[in-house]
Amino acid sequence: MSSQPALLMSHACHAMFGAELAAALARLSLPMDLLVLPADKDARAAEADVARIEVAFFSQDVFPHHSRQFFSAVRKAPHLKWLHAFNVGVDHPIYAELLERGVRVTTSAGTTAAPIAQTALTAMLMLSRGFPHWQKAQREHRWDPVRLQQSPRDLPGQTVLVLGMGHIGAAFSRLAKALGLHVIGVRRGPRKADDPVDEMHAPDQLDALLPRADWLMLACPLTTETRRLITARRLLLLPNGAHIINIARGEVIDEAAMIAALQSGHLAGAYLDVFEQEPLPATSPLWDLPNVLVTPHNSTNSRGNERRVFDCFVRILDQWKNHAPLTNEVFRTGVK
Repeated sequence: MSSQPALLMSHACHAMFGAELAAALARLSLPMDLLVLPADKDARAAEADVARIEVAFFSQDVFPHHSRQFFSAVRKAPHLKWLHAFNVGVDHPIYAELLERGVRVTTSAGTTAAPIAQTALTAMLMLSRGFPHWQKAQREHRWDPVRLQQSPRDLPGQTVLVLGMGHIGAAFSRLAKALGLHVIGVRRGPRKADDPVDEMHAPDQLDALLPRADWLMLACPLTTETRRLITARRLLLLPNGAHIINIARGEVIDEAAMIAALQSGHLAGAYLDVFEQEPLPATSPLWDLPNVLVTPHNSTNSRGNERRVFDCFVRILDQWKNHAPLTNEVFRTGVK
């Protein structure tokens, strides 16, 4: 049996990228075996192999059916030094557990920004153009044109407040600006020359900015500061007829208060990809509200994601080999 260090990866990921990864390891002169998890999700890697794991690649195909198998090996690997994750959110307890052990963690931040931004913009267009009305009429086989008096406002000139100007927030802002919206970004850092916004403000200005927002786009990570950031009081600060887009985390907003604001008409509509409880319970009013578009935490879905995540991992593998700073490294306070 080999005594070399091992890189843990899934069976499916190895089938797609194993040859490329082996070539990358050879190019980097990294003497490391590829330890492939069994295809059977109930099978476990041998203890002797687990003891050799130094790097683990958490690819998208692992979640959710092979997660227990993968993280069983990760938790038992005494020499694990680095884990790379396909996802961006690091609020799951496993990441804190690894960081406490001294394991370095990196994410694939930026690899899914384009599909998420495109999904969010699609939802904005559907809500702004009245598609929920037409969809309902189609399901009921009714010819029901929107009357002139009920015609929607033009999007150009409206204001979108983007809370969280990371990769996703920036990608969405570029698309929104192309449609003629006035874009206000919110983040802690100062405005940069290439930020695709008309204004940039610090989070402590949120209360003053909400009354200006026709659209509130939530694209921030879930942290102690952002949990329940959008309270019932802040929802009422939005102008009557505003819309919400949430592709961040469900816990960023008071969901019950949002439902009440949607039911009362204070909010004209919402696109929601994330929820306080997932899967969204069948009893949730959000399923049936006519002014709400629901997707099952699926806005990232794209066939190109696996390639982008793998390429991201290989780039960071090069940094790890050369003891350089790791892109998208996670620390206990978030992503550096």
